[in-house]
Amino acid sequence: MELPPGKIGGAAAWTGADMAARQDWIVTFSPDELAEIDAAIAAHRAAGRQMGEITAESFRLPRLAARLDGVLGELLHGRGFVLLRGFDVSRRTIEEAAIGYLGIGAHLGGFRSQNAKGHLLGHVKDLGLDIRNPKVRYYQTNKELEFHTDSCDIVGLLCLKTAKSGGGSRIVSSVALHDRLLEESPELWRALFNPMPTDRRGEIPPGMLPWFEIPVFNWYQGELSTIYSGQYIRSAQANFPEARRLTEVEIAALARLDALAAEMSLEMEFRPGDMQFIHNHQILHSRTDFEDWPEPERRRHLLRLWLSPKGGRALPPAYAQRYGDITPGNRGGIVVQDTVLRFTLEPA
Repeated sequence: MELPPGKIGGAAAWTGADMAARQDWIVTFSPDELAEIDAAIAAHRAAGRQMGEITAESFRLPRLAARLDGVLGELLHGRGFVLLRGFDVSRRTIEEAAIGYLGIGAHLGGFRSQNAKGHLLGHVKDLGLDIRNPKVRYYQTNKELEFHTDSCDIVGLLCLKTAKSGGGSRIVSSVALHDRLLEESPELWRALFNPMPTDRRGEIPPGMLPWFEIPVFNWYQGELSTIYSGQYIRSAQANFPEARRLTEVEIAALARLDALAAEMSLEMEFRPGDMQFIHNHQILHSRTDFEDWPEPERRRHLLRLWLSPKGGRALPPAYAQRYGDITPGNRGGIVVQDTVLRFTLEPA
């Protein structure tokens, strides 16, 4: 296994304290750009197209497209995250908001399935489900999420409605975490390059085990890619006796990674209409727990996209256990036997 020659640094190695003092990661749509989005939504509906037919070519954004190219470059080769602001969801139906969001997302990458049900447009909402059920995903509850990555290149969130309190988005640079761990404890740093069993939470592709084994840190072709879900690593230890047992050093390394992620993270409060996009390979994300409104129509609701850009970085072969095909533009997502790809406007 190849290891980084030392600290990585660069634009991707930021800290939350640094970013909290800046605003350059917030991109506000101009009136002309918003007019382009409105025109593209209207053209999509007038043509009678389905959401599955939305592409960068069909959702024309003559001036905004160039700016989104810059956003994609910042995601893949810069700090790894951006917040797009100014898209008015209050005057739109959920269908209109979804069409606009999908159209913008299509300029950043291809849509990928987010769960075994094949949802290409995800819904982050408390459905009142019991997290003790191994098939329940944490985003379907109001519980705090630990820092983790998703199974795709780019993760997008569009805020439709906010909670009564809480629910803040937290992100942290995994490159900065890598550099900090290397500096303070080379032993713990090295342990995170060991493959670790990770629970699939019941979303098992044909012929695969109910867990996969992959290192948290992966150094490949001169870039660090991070894939991590501590809670699913722990549940693999609890639920699958056949899975390799973690060593004391590995357990300590995961605990230190979690502690540093909380210490070095940036927290942002979404406004309705905000679109957050993060590069999954260099950003861990989480959410604080929240109290929701009692009225169903006011409850916290975010739309989610998993995207795969054609210009994505090369990923190591180990990622095929989780991503399937690791070809840029055609990788990531969750597909199991009988999965049917679909877009839905209702959380399920």
